[in-house]
Amino acid sequence: MTNKRNGTLYTGVTSKLPQRVWQHREGIADGFTKRYGCKMLVWFEMHETMEAAILREKQIKAGSRKKKLALIEAFNPQWRDLYEDIAHG
Repeated sequence: MTNKRNGTLYTGVTSKLPQRVWQHREGIADGFTKRYGCKMLVWFEMHETMEAAILREKQIKAGSRKKKLALIEAFNPQWRDLYEDIAHG
């Protein structure tokens, strides 16, 4: 999640992506995303298990900002908010 193109980045894990993104967008979830206004979903990955998702989250968080930007740019070069794509799917 981010607040704008090339802005503050947030990486998290959830078993209910549409619901969690909605919470971030509405400011219901206290913490980092609320503080920095990270309301745009610009990248995500799906995993078979929560364990796999958590391992990947740790890997991404340990990576550099440059690597995170490269993931977003490869998947979503326009930095389009992907919430509507997942909200009704």
